[in-house]
Amino acid sequence: MKNLIVLLAIALLASCQQEKIGYVDNVKLMDEYQQKIDVESKFKIQADALASKRDSISQAFQMEAQAFQAKAQSMSQTKAQEEYAAMQQKGQIIGQQLQQQDQQLQLAGQTEMDSIVSKVKEEIKSYGKANGYSYILGGGDGGSVLYGIEKNNLTDEIVKLLNDKYKK
Repeated sequence: MKNLIVLLAIALLASCQQEKIGYVDNVKLMDEYQQKIDVESKFKIQADALASKRDSISQAFQMEAQAFQAKAQSMSQTKAQEEYAAMQQKGQIIGQQLQQQDQQLQLAGQTEMDSIVSKVKEEIKSYGKANGYSYILGGGDGGSVLYGIEKNNLTDEIVKLLNDKYKK
């Protein structure tokens, strides 16, 4: 009988010590995080500038190619072929340079976004420790939370925390 009472007491204590669990809507969090918005904006401006540069260079090259075609009619066939090969090579070099710049911009953007994601994860971890959470789950598209009661949704609190820290 004593053992039964001790087991019931242990079971009662264990049931009273529930884990504190919250969740964050990852999509909403990232959509509302100002640093991420600013980084996307910065890279959009850079991508637009690169696209403008690409258009300008392409237009100049097309004009040069048209001028060459008109000039090529008065050249010998051998000379025209040599100049045409040089134009092709120049076009390839320009294309490669533009592609390389585009790849560098994408890599820089991805690196910065990865850094932001790591920072967000660290902040969520710190928030969880500071507020006594056993678990904070990720929700939203592709997240692990299919349903959660609204009182366990920490998204707005964490977005506010992140944005406040970013403003400083």
